[in-house]
Amino acid sequence: MALIQGRFLDNIGRVYGIYTGGFIAFIILMAILEQLGVGANTIGILFVAFTIAIYALIGWLSRTMEVDAYYVAGRQVPAVYNGMATAADWMSGASFVALAGGVYFGGYGYMAFIIGWTGGYVLVNSLMAPYLRKFGCYTVPDYIGTRYGGNLARFCAVIVLVVASFTYVTAQINATGTIAARALHIPFSVGVWFGLLGILLCSMLGGMRAVTWTQVAQYIVLIIAYLVPVIWMSNVQGFGIIPHFTYGEAASTMAQLEAQYGLNQPAEPIAGLSVLTTPHTGPFGELAEWKFVTLALVMMCGTASLPHILMRYFTTPSVRSARRSVAWSLLFIFLLYFTAPALATLTKLQLLDPSLPTAIIGKSFDEVASLAWIQNWQSVGFLAIADQNADGILQLNEFFMRPDIVVLATPEIAGLPYVISGLVAAGGMAAAMSTADGLLLAIANALSHDLYYKMIDPKADTSIRLIVARVLLVGIGALAALIASLQLTGILGAVAWAFCFAASGLFFPLVLGVWWSRANRQGAIAGMIAGFVAGSAYLYYVYTGGTPILGLDDLRFGIVGMAASLVAMVVVTLLTPAPDEEIQRMVEDTRVPVGPPILAAKH
Repeated sequence: MALIQGRFLDNIGRVYGIYTGGFIAFIILMAILEQLGVGANTIGILFVAFTIAIYALIGWLSRTMEVDAYYVAGRQVPAVYNGMATAADWMSGASFVALAGGVYFGGYGYMAFIIGWTGGYVLVNSLMAPYLRKFGCYTVPDYIGTRYGGNLARFCAVIVLVVASFTYVTAQINATGTIAARALHIPFSVGVWFGLLGILLCSMLGGMRAVTWTQVAQYIVLIIAYLVPVIWMSNVQGFGIIPHFTYGEAASTMAQLEAQYGLNQPAEPIAGLSVLTTPHTGPFGELAEWKFVTLALVMMCGTASLPHILMRYFTTPSVRSARRSVAWSLLFIFLLYFTAPALATLTKLQLLDPSLPTAIIGKSFDEVASLAWIQNWQSVGFLAIADQNADGILQLNEFFMRPDIVVLATPEIAGLPYVISGLVAAGGMAAAMSTADGLLLAIANALSHDLYYKMIDPKADTSIRLIVARVLLVGIGALAALIASLQLTGILGAVAWAFCFAASGLFFPLVLGVWWSRANRQGAIAGMIAGFVAGSAYLYYVYTGGTPILGLDDLRFGIVGMAASLVAMVVVTLLTPAPDEEIQRMVEDTRVPVGPPILAAKH
């Protein structure tokens, strides 16, 4: 396997160039088949099945029984490809499937997600990634346990990691279930298990090595799938092939149409579905600016605390490569995030603007109900129309849609060839699977390496450690699929919770662990426990009907957790003895960007 890996790394550009060309050829083939009369359902199934088969093949070819390869891909991933893998790891079902839907229904306020998630990588680059790579650990709890010392600190980090990552992975499996339900015409409750199977095929045998090379392939699919329909719509609507700088006119038109139609609450809400009640542009509601800033802030700090993202920078050959990798990650992530607001705006215009043939608001119910895309999404329970005022005309507050399907439904809404819908479904599946792979691996690695190997059985040999990791991977994935099938919250909401959990429990112990040599074990433990408990308690309070304090709702409970974590960590650290000189020298060496990793010894 080492020889195969070496040959692969020597020819990596050629391999992924051929892969990209092959995928484009497959898209062209599907377009030809559509013109020849092959049904839409068949094309959707072929797109999803073909891409999952490719990912599974990469996972099989990347199988390994080497600890370094399984946990950190042998620390051999070049910066640009690690940047692509990180972007795919980051471009979750929330980013691909749900973010534009959030902007579609929530307007300006949801731009805070984009600012927070992109800005978070500035924190990763400046505060975290290079220094954690210099430390030389396998997992985030591994860093916490070694930096602060003692099993209790490691255990606390494992708990926060598991809760945050598990919350996040349920959202990704929710996304795969949504896509599978529409593309394969199966119930959502079955679709989540189909998605889990694809996820496990990618990651179970090869660990981080398999996940890395699969994620590079998945990024290529998802970015093509996201850009094509937006560019197509923009060109048709007269905004050119690069809408990112020109769709301001569309946003202005939107404001006029919203005033014309009225953003009114529906007479009878439909559970799980939304209608447009929020203006597309400008702050809306009480404390709008404060809510925007706090949401952006907690998403930034959550980004810099998420273990599955920080793990990606453990795979590069050097500290310098880790820093360059973050820069590449930002570029690849920017391509999608810069596009999401344009997609939301242009899709909304397709439905509302009477000058476009695809508009449905203001038309008769009979005409709208006969549209194929309306029927298709109604059949899986993700869309509904209801003539609640009995006038026979579809009003804006009588069109209900699940926010998570906006991107997936865009090609059909815009009247694009079905091959584009199949492409978008494949892209959404790639986004959700790539993040789920990283999250499941983060959980399984933390439990197998930090809990089992470091705390329970330090003498366990390699084969036992990897078997434990794989069993945990399957078990955790199955539990996540079960929770996802219950649909306790939307995709974007579940992801926001994950970021808040991570920020509450891990942000300050990680940051101060690098930048404050005085920070000690007692302070870190107090910070993790106080932050996690305070954040979780506040989430329970607002989720069960409590009135949000200063507008801090369930999407922003990380602000409460971070404040408690910082105060507890600083106060307890200053009231207890400083770490010994060896630990403080180790912290100072961590901040030196050159030289060998701090942990030179084998794990």
